Amino acid sequence: MKKLAILTIVASAFASTNALADHIPSTKAGIEKCANAALNVKAGEVVKAELKKEGKKLVYEFDIQSADGKSWDIECNATNGKITEVEEEVKDAHDAQFKAKMKVSEADAKTTALAAFPGEVVEVEYEIEPDGAASYEFDITTKDGEVKVEVDATSGKIVESSKEIFQIGKE
Repeated sequence: MKKLAILTIVASAFASTNALADHIPSTKAGIEKCANAALNVKAGEVVKAELKKEGKKLVYEFDIQSADGKSWDIECNATNGKITEVEEEVKDAHDAQFKAKMKVSEADAKTTALAAFPGEVVEVEYEIEPDGAASYEFDITTKDGEVKVEVDATSGKIVESSKEIFQIGKE
């Protein structure tokens, strides 16, 4: 029942925002299917949902708080409804898992991200990838909108970037 309520809230928020609805492309899988798939991977509360474009693919990303207090970023292909990535979000760079892999400072990673995507960093997340690698994820407001840039905390290289199309929920 809780899962259905979360899906309803997320879907309603997208559907009822008429001013924004015109800017949200319809997707083949739909937000409900992707939210359900994400919650099947990690049960909990959806605190944020985003639709973003990675290359030519549309992807939903759900931030889920699980009952054990952990935070998860779960990505779902908006075309086929399949989960494509599950990352654990940790509090900061001092987290033991993150620190064990970190060789690049946050300041250096931020410089790399801003060199590729000039603008203002509005949020930083610290993530543990499925393979155990650590990465910084910077949300950058650019002249063309918000971009998410993931920088590997070991190599300092950009491993992924995406353009945010829509977001609902808390930062």
